[in-house]
Amino acid sequence: MAKRWARWRLTTGLTVQSAVLGTKAVESFNAFLDSTRIPVTGTADIDREVIEGFLAYLHTHTAGTTTHRMRIGQFNTLLLTMRRHGWVTDLPSKAQIYTEDYRKETVRQPRALSEHVMAQLENPENFAKMASPHHRLITVILIRCGLRISDTVALTQDCSTRDKDGAPYLRYLNHKMKREALVPIDEELERAIAEHILYVNGTGNSGTRQLFAHDRVDVYGAGHLSPSSYSTALRRWVRDCNVTDENGTPAVVSPHRFRHTLGTRLINLDVPQEVVRRILDHDSHQTTAHYARLSDTTIRRHWEAARKVNATGSVVELDPDGPLAEAAWSKQRLGRATQALPNGYCGLPVQKTCPHANACLTCPMFITTADFLPQHREHRTQVVQILSAAEARGQQRLVEMNTRVLGNLDRIIETLDDETPESPSLFAGGGQPCGQITAATSGWRRSAGTNSPAPKP
Repeated sequence: MAKRWARWRLTTGLTVQSAVLGTKAVESFNAFLDSTRIPVTGTADIDREVIEGFLAYLHTHTAGTTTHRMRIGQFNTLLLTMRRHGWVTDLPSKAQIYTEDYRKETVRQPRALSEHVMAQLENPENFAKMASPHHRLITVILIRCGLRISDTVALTQDCSTRDKDGAPYLRYLNHKMKREALVPIDEELERAIAEHILYVNGTGNSGTRQLFAHDRVDVYGAGHLSPSSYSTALRRWVRDCNVTDENGTPAVVSPHRFRHTLGTRLINLDVPQEVVRRILDHDSHQTTAHYARLSDTTIRRHWEAARKVNATGSVVELDPDGPLAEAAWSKQRLGRATQALPNGYCGLPVQKTCPHANACLTCPMFITTADFLPQHREHRTQVVQILSAAEARGQQRLVEMNTRVLGNLDRIIETLDDETPESPSLFAGGGQPCGQITAATSGWRRSAGTNSPAPKP
């Protein structure tokens, strides 16, 4: 039955590696039966009691790992498939796995490689130590395009294409989503692909369509390198190059971590999350948010470099190297998370309540930066309109309140206009992303302020 299930899954387009996950779940169930001596001679003996014992077995042997949840899900898929297709007729109705049987999924930290590790991997001297031309190009594609390894090794020789404007793209089949996808690349990678096609066709594989054609057709008939063979070569290369992390311990590098790294790099370059989602070809923003998160150091670098003024237009001096630097940064993070405002940030500790019933521009705890200049100018226009109408109607109290707000706005705008610091470089290390992404990002930056909603006066 397990073999029949695996064969059927392969005919639906599932990759061999994905089908193997299902067979491993069946192996775990078999190991559970062997260890407990439960008399199960067929599917008729698999009832809810047996399944609960299997769940306890998995909890004992795989608790706290991703394998735990994966084994439960794969075994449940087998039960559902057998029922749906009528492969068995004696499976008890109570042989089911319910939602509450799955362990609670914890929010995992992103697995992006640090720039310290990436600098070593992208070092030309280390890169030259990777002997196979196949492996070198695969590594470049993984780093620059963020493809999954199973999609990368299956690339065909017609994977490079251009749009009507002449911009190059990499076209590939997203096996997980079962759809074709495109990712922008630069001319350098396009030339590398063209040169690799000449190399493949000159090694006795002139009749193949595969970009990474194997010297012989492998046992699955795919005709290209397997993901496992590249993963093995990658680990060997990392070990030979003596790649270490910041603590000096050997770095743990896997093909999928390059995907996380690209997502994190793009986010830290201020590329909008929607653009990152499209580049990684995710269905949901939730997945993109997991893969690519702003690093705390990036946010802090922005915070330290920004010119900050309070509601009266006075510059707020913060010493990033002072004895209270870490405490001040923690306070700033907490304030941004719990008391963020549309035109600045509140510096009031969260333990206190705001004593000011007026707008935040009359509050001494208000802090803003040049990022909000478009909002401040728009706000000033609205205040002037309100003042004119209030004066015409003789509403002195309204005039008094908004005159103070207008004065503060003028001082804020004047102070922030005096000096607007350049944004610091957010990209450390080698491996620049493709030019199309950078150009799109700079255009988004220019329009971000004008598209933001204006605060209410």
